[in-house]
Amino acid sequence: MKNAKLLILLSFVLCFSGISAQESPSKEYQDNYKKVMDRTAWWRNDRFGMFIHFGAYAVAARGEWVKSNEEITTESYQKYIDEFNPVDFDARKWAKIAKAAGMKYAVLTAKHHDGYCMFDSKLTDYKLSTLFGGRDLVREFLEAFRAEGIKVGLYYSIIDWHHPDYPNVGNHPQRNDKEYGKRKFNWDNYLKYMHGQVEELVRDYGKIDIMWFDYSFDEYSGEKWKAKELVQMVRKYQPDIILDNRLKHNDGLSSKQRTVSTLGDFETPEQGIPDVPLTDKFGNAIPWETCLTLNGVWGYNESDKNWKSPELIVHTLVNCVSKNGNLLLNVGPDARGNIPQESVSILKEVGNWMAKNSESIYGCGSSALAKPDWGRYTSKGNTLYAHWLYPNIGDINTRGVDGDKVKAVYMLCTGAELPYQKSWWGNTEPGNLFISVGRNPQKPYKYDTVLKIQFK
Repeated sequence: MKNAKLLILLSFVLCFSGISAQESPSKEYQDNYKKVMDRTAWWRNDRFGMFIHFGAYAVAARGEWVKSNEEITTESYQKYIDEFNPVDFDARKWAKIAKAAGMKYAVLTAKHHDGYCMFDSKLTDYKLSTLFGGRDLVREFLEAFRAEGIKVGLYYSIIDWHHPDYPNVGNHPQRNDKEYGKRKFNWDNYLKYMHGQVEELVRDYGKIDIMWFDYSFDEYSGEKWKAKELVQMVRKYQPDIILDNRLKHNDGLSSKQRTVSTLGDFETPEQGIPDVPLTDKFGNAIPWETCLTLNGVWGYNESDKNWKSPELIVHTLVNCVSKNGNLLLNVGPDARGNIPQESVSILKEVGNWMAKNSESIYGCGSSALAKPDWGRYTSKGNTLYAHWLYPNIGDINTRGVDGDKVKAVYMLCTGAELPYQKSWWGNTEPGNLFISVGRNPQKPYKYDTVLKIQFK
């Protein structure tokens, strides 16, 4: 009784003073969190992947949302289905491009929102294999990327603008068609179809490392999709698979509300990077991955030439890793099956940088040090990587590094040892470590010059 009164008094004092007691995670939550971190360990080590958006929308060449954006009916969209014949498709070529870029995993759209299947589903004739000599493009992708030692994942749209039992909700192309809306939709029948296709993918295509579901919205979230049953089925066939978090709509949650779900292993910020590492409301790190386009859209767009530079891609990758995140970088092959040459050129340059500096990416995460003006930090074990990204006058000051604990400093891409000192120009304040990189304010190696700081 005395302890109970003390707890009540303490709660009152904390509440009155504006301080809230830290909520403790349940054992069930802790157990699930450990499973998530164990499953995602390889993925958090690899850090860099390729996203591939490929489908009949490449014929329209106005992005993968063309059917919705222009409110095209299924009947009118059929001309793109009929014309889609990716005669140049070579999964082995795609895999070599990804590997040369330093990408460790890849995710392909097995079915996007238009409902057209890139795999030989037995549940529909609305699939590429019927017009592609029976070839199963998804199977060829999986085999080619596995052969290069790249982990494989499949994107599957849980919404479907083609299926007759999927209602005209959300961004459905016929959302404004009142007559279409009068149809009778059998939601359970659609779920049976959707679950059945997912089962085909996780049952019939060998080991799948990632399943990337897309996406929930409004009331169409969580158990509307029978998400628990879906996840249970997926894990029955693929116990080690990792899942994204889009089976449940959770946009806008603050760090005080965010949790790691049993429905997904990692969060998926799109076309942007969090300001800080993502954590749950208990302060635990949350696995996350930014998905990013190389130009402005995911699917092929003939007129979109707004390409991101190799430097921006390298900086973005470093930004993600410095906050314990991954980067899933997209390519959108054209209707013949070729990754655009602009994308290939950018990835080649990124790969050249990765060939010399990937040590500062793979297996790395955030540092406790504050972000410096000249760049960012990543860290791994007893090593700190200072990423010199922006012009800098004078020595690089890695403020917060204890010089007495430093074993040596090297230029990562050449292995050259660099001199350093704890004070400069009368600055003897503790916590400064000035690394000599020459007098040129521009970094000597393009995109990102990495300084490797080894501790004793």
